Amino acid sequence: MNTIIYIFPELFLSFSIMALLMVGVFFKKSFKLVNSLTIISLIFAIALVLNQHNETIKIFNGSYIIDIFSTLMKTITLLFSIFVLFSSREYLKINNIEKIEYPILILSSILGMILMISSYDLIIFYLGLELQSLSLYILASFNRENEKSTEAGLKYFVLSALATGLLLYGSSLIYGFTGSTNFEIISKNLDPNDIGAVFGIVFIIIGLAFKVSAVPFHMWTPDVYEGAPTSVTSFFALIPKIAAITVFIRFMYVPFLNVIDQWQIIIVFISIASMILGGTAAIGQKNIKRLMAYSSIGHMGYALAGLAPGTNSGIQSTIIYLIIYLVMNLGAFGCIFMMRRENTFYENIDDLSGLSKNHPLLALSFLVILFSLAGIPPLAGFFAKFYIFMSVIESQMYALAIIGLVTTVISAFYYLRIIKIIYFDKPKKPFEVNYNLGLKISLILSSILVLIYFVYPSILIDLVSSIKII
Repeated sequence: MNTIIYIFPELFLSFSIMALLMVGVFFKKSFKLVNSLTIISLIFAIALVLNQHNETIKIFNGSYIIDIFSTLMKTITLLFSIFVLFSSREYLKINNIEKIEYPILILSSILGMILMISSYDLIIFYLGLELQSLSLYILASFNRENEKSTEAGLKYFVLSALATGLLLYGSSLIYGFTGSTNFEIISKNLDPNDIGAVFGIVFIIIGLAFKVSAVPFHMWTPDVYEGAPTSVTSFFALIPKIAAITVFIRFMYVPFLNVIDQWQIIIVFISIASMILGGTAAIGQKNIKRLMAYSSIGHMGYALAGLAPGTNSGIQSTIIYLIIYLVMNLGAFGCIFMMRRENTFYENIDDLSGLSKNHPLLALSFLVILFSLAGIPPLAGFFAKFYIFMSVIESQMYALAIIGLVTTVISAFYYLRIIKIIYFDKPKKPFEVNYNLGLKISLILSSILVLIYFVYPSILIDLVSSIKII
């Protein structure tokens, strides 16, 4: 009975999915009802997560952990999912994809992510991963009428299945060489000289790198971001990243901390490659969703740079970076949702031409968010990168810090190009202004948070500083 108390959020989400499916089946044209109930379920799940004890608790023979780290990650997963659902309502309506399956699939993928966040065992982690992935496959190809969406779903399915297979192979190697799937027992039994176990770690890193869309396992990202409906793209760009980075931290620093010499160089390579590709490949992009895809690859490179040093401060800087990245991306996709004329959504960067003349407030929000993504002081994005570089320099990894700084300058170029188009190019026909309330709230909130972060940075720092993995 005591165990069940600790998994109330997970149980509640499971029952919610089943209940919402029944509501959707028994009531015709019940999308609005199901969507609203999904948001209420997520709010209630946040309350259940925050109600849990602050001390570290391990249940199911140490295979499931509830601690400050998991509580924080679950909360931001659920919170940003609410904002994504709010901001995409109008888009679903106009594109005629208001199907009850949409919020239910999002809910089931969130359940998978929450299982991944608290997993302390390879089997529990795999269970969560599959639950998340199966939902995301369908979401990517949700707009079946659209050829690009179907293609996106297929590409994501094939490549994700390959990555999951490699991850599973790596997990079986680890189990074979350590005799356990539990993280703590793996840590005790792992021999640094065991070449088979090292291979297992490499395969696991490949699988995880795919999930965070890090180079060289990023191939799916631009196509899926462009092809999937924008509402799904915003979900892809925000929510799965939280679970993936959490698992990255858990994997690297609990079972494999003793063999840091074996995997550190791989994380450094993936980080550098992601930063370089994210900074250069985005320059020639015409489609804003493809640009956001390359931008997310670059940002994941910076997040992984914080994990390379193998210190608590590095982990904390990665968590801060992730939270700020989520806020910035929420705002960016809020702006993309507003690119609408006569019930048609536009995705070309050139469509933003002269936006400042027709929609000065929207242009200002976009300006703030793009400057923040570029890392311009005193905006939140600058501080996010500053914390990462500080933790890297503290560990004397100067080459990583220098490459990070250079790629920041390169990536600033394509963000500034969008700002130039918005403020200095000839205005096009104005966008529609009858946006829904959820979208307005998401955009205003993210713009304000990005702007005023430097006034109270201590709130986020104090929250994250209590997380100690090592």
